[in-house]
Amino acid sequence: MSGGVNTGPPVLPGATLGVLGGGQLGRMFAQAAQRMGYFTAVLDPDPDSPAGRVSHHHIHTDYSDVDGLARLAGLADAITTEFENVPAPSLEHLAAARPVSPGAPAVAIAQDRIREKAHFARCGVACAPHAVIQTADHLATVTEALLPGILKTARLGYDGKGQQRVATRDELAAAWEATGGVPCVLEKLMPLDFECSVIVARGHDGQIVHFPVQRNLHRGGILAVTEVHEQNMLTAQAERAVAAARSIAEGLNYVGVLCVEFFVLTDGTLVVNEMAPRPHNSGHWSMDASDVSQFELQVRTLAGLPLTAPRQHSPAIMLNLLGDLWLLDSDTPAEPPWGDVLALSGTHLHLYGKTEARRGRKMGHLNITGADIAAVRSTADFAAALLGLAIPLSE
Repeated sequence: MSGGVNTGPPVLPGATLGVLGGGQLGRMFAQAAQRMGYFTAVLDPDPDSPAGRVSHHHIHTDYSDVDGLARLAGLADAITTEFENVPAPSLEHLAAARPVSPGAPAVAIAQDRIREKAHFARCGVACAPHAVIQTADHLATVTEALLPGILKTARLGYDGKGQQRVATRDELAAAWEATGGVPCVLEKLMPLDFECSVIVARGHDGQIVHFPVQRNLHRGGILAVTEVHEQNMLTAQAERAVAAARSIAEGLNYVGVLCVEFFVLTDGTLVVNEMAPRPHNSGHWSMDASDVSQFELQVRTLAGLPLTAPRQHSPAIMLNLLGDLWLLDSDTPAEPPWGDVLALSGTHLHLYGKTEARRGRKMGHLNITGADIAAVRSTADFAAALLGLAIPLSE
């Protein structure tokens, strides 16, 4: 299985790198590429997209528009994507003309929970007990051992979307009917201790580097806090998570930046949740606490440049900033107190250039760094209080 295509020598600074998708991940990729001396081109249907606003070229078309794809291929010397739900056939179409990473086969697997779990099994990486539900007959054969569970649509689910908790067979049947009978996966609810993720970068030559394991806290299905420091988790657990993520990337013959999310159970067992074929929200801390960010690694893997192992130089906490912060007292947006927040030592504000704040919409993130994790947590507590964030940091 091919995850990406290398059609020649490295694409050096001065060339143009393209990205399908104009959201914040595309924006931060473009900014990293520009710092390294590249020009950038974005294809996104939104004329006001965050990435398009900072790129040299912005093609306003649908991701499946053949003429738009041809324009992108004509501008860019190599092309990537910023989100997994870009049509895989569009990546395949572009790959006929330009190096594309990650490739269509890898992205297609990440778009479908059923195929994704089958890939995890092939790689020998454990996931939660589950059942595939594609028909009423499948529904009838679900065993009681999988209940209570979470019913997840096989496609187009992220940030908690397309997921429903079910405790009984009747609730399961009703939940599946509410999806319109689309293919789903039922996962058994497991005794969760905490969640973590691993970001790896794999080059055309098979070289893999990775960031430290990231400990994550979600609220309402959306990532709220990421902590990265030496006390995150037991060494053996971290080593298993890194080994699993590497196996998943190698099994795809993956090229690019890949995030793999895990559940750590109360008995210490590690089970994989899902993967994202792109930089990830939980890796944003690397922009200020590592000598190489996840976005620079995305540039390097796409361009065929050498990969160097990232070095974390400071403990870090990342706070996700949702549109709710602009709407704390009413539905009339008000700017959060950035001056007070930035007066705190070790705070690094990253806003995504989105012009409209909406509840649940990712507007930016705040990275906090310091000499030790105790100092970082203290600053993060102050920042969260100033912003009105009710987030308990992990112990």
